[in-house]
Amino acid sequence: MKRFLLIAVPCFLAGAVFGAAFWYLASPLWIDRTVSETLVTASTSQILASGSFKDADFAHKGAGQAALVQLETGPELQLSNFNVTNGPDLKVWLSTHKDPTSATDVLDNEWLSLGPLKGNIGNQSYSIPADTDLTKYKSVVIWCEQFSVLFSPASLSN
Repeated sequence: MKRFLLIAVPCFLAGAVFGAAFWYLASPLWIDRTVSETLVTASTSQILASGSFKDADFAHKGAGQAALVQLETGPELQLSNFNVTNGPDLKVWLSTHKDPTSATDVLDNEWLSLGPLKGNIGNQSYSIPADTDLTKYKSVVIWCEQFSVLFSPASLSN
């Protein structure tokens, strides 16, 4: 019985640790977070720049539109018809790179984090600090901060 416990307890503990790690890293592959925010389209709003999301690579897919919008309350990034591969620790960044295709393109240029991605599917908006110079940001990227991986970029144009 003692020999059984010496084998079973470490195996159980190792299984629990590896199982938790697997769940954290892999569960976003089959669990989607859907958001459905109402995007402001007031007559006084102005679209400053917009673009379409595209796939970063064969495993990280993205689709939908991004728009930098000037509202009465301040600037905002709006994502519409948005869909991206889910993953751990996803963030929404504005980047000064015109057309990032790799993690190096993003990290070697200036970027501004707008916070965690609210959901990998659906319409959503993100406030941009009022003192931000929006003319220098040329793309929106969905970024996995934990592993420094580009999930989906959208080049912006006026």
